[in-house]
Amino acid sequence: MNTNPGKGPYHFKSPARMVWRTIRGMVHQKTARGQDALGRLSTFEGIPHPYDKKKRVVVPAALRILRLKAIREHTVIGDLANGVGWKHQELVKTLESKRKVGAEAFYQQKKASATLRAKAEAAAESDLAKVNEVLAASGY
Repeated sequence: MNTNPGKGPYHFKSPARMVWRTIRGMVHQKTARGQDALGRLSTFEGIPHPYDKKKRVVVPAALRILRLKAIREHTVIGDLANGVGWKHQELVKTLESKRKVGAEAFYQQKKASATLRAKAEAAAESDLAKVNEVLAASGY
């Protein structure tokens, strides 16, 4: 049977839009509350600029190793999207590797400055003993 793909079904090819569409199916988007919730939802491929400097949080209850049994099969949504025609998987991989290199350099610099600060605080401990007593008496 021949079918015309222009007649549908239409689907998003981007992983971010796939996740958005999946969540949209879980939310009552016809109510004002659901529309507000969808308005607040943002999905991205990779980690864009304002969020790449933020501290990341792991939700243990959502980890695959804890949620799925070892015998269950799973897929990566980026591979699924690439299979249905998403063309930017390699671009996102290169941008993410570039971001990780910069993040590693920043972390090494942060560690070095923290050790220098700890050494400086240890060296100045005797000089600040009187000040620390006054601060402790004041409740700080």
